[in-house]
Amino acid sequence: MIPLAAMADAVLRCADGREKTRLSRGFAAEWQAARANGKKPEIGHANPPRHPARPVAPELLSPRDVPKRKPGSPQGRVALLHAVAHIELNAVDLHWDIIARFTHVPMPMGFYDDWVKAADEESKHFNLMCDCLGELDSSYGALPAHAGMWRAAEDTAEDLMGRLAVVPMVLEARGLDVTPNMIEVFRKADADNAVSALETIYAEEVAHVAYGSKWFHFLCGREDADPKEVFHTLVQKYFKGPLKPPFNEEKRAEAGLPPDFYWPLAVSQ
Repeated sequence: MIPLAAMADAVLRCADGREKTRLSRGFAAEWQAARANGKKPEIGHANPPRHPARPVAPELLSPRDVPKRKPGSPQGRVALLHAVAHIELNAVDLHWDIIARFTHVPMPMGFYDDWVKAADEESKHFNLMCDCLGELDSSYGALPAHAGMWRAAEDTAEDLMGRLAVVPMVLEARGLDVTPNMIEVFRKADADNAVSALETIYAEEVAHVAYGSKWFHFLCGREDADPKEVFHTLVQKYFKGPLKPPFNEEKRAEAGLPPDFYWPLAVSQ
């Protein structure tokens, strides 16, 4: 079994989405089997790429240039699934990147357990979205996608606390806000498989946000720092613009995000 950081690096350097997720799930299974047997596998060190490898398609555009489609139309539903697939593929890389990039920061084994599990689940989510696209005679790469997804990783490449604050506690928390409406779009269209896939994603993303909150609080405790104050400072430093309500306060609370973390950073409506 190779060190975990080497596994992470291999996933980041794989360009094809299906192959990337195959590697990701295989490495996760190896890690989890070793941990279930009471082993403490080697973490190791890596020199991960600044940007993960990506397939030739989709074409990556500035957010303002990505075409807008009505979600209730067939084309709009394809675009919605494609956008979620793109988010999930980036999430696979983000979770392996947090393992590969921050091995110089001493962390408990539970930190690695959590992010391996999250990467495994994001890999499953990407494949679910690809399967749903296939049912609609489309595929990942058939439409242009958002080019800014990796920006948060670049901005926080030297700051583990910043990474935890911005990626799981802001970006993934946003998924908790918007996914219920997406589920309703596909429920109204009687797209049962898409509804089931999105419900799986919705349920499992709560834990990913919770991992971010847990380890953010752990690091703040290590530095005897106030988590709320540190969170506000880091989000204002690394996240561009205010947070946008409405917020899914119930699921955010379930994930360890109280309202006084995010409401002070929100745009007024």
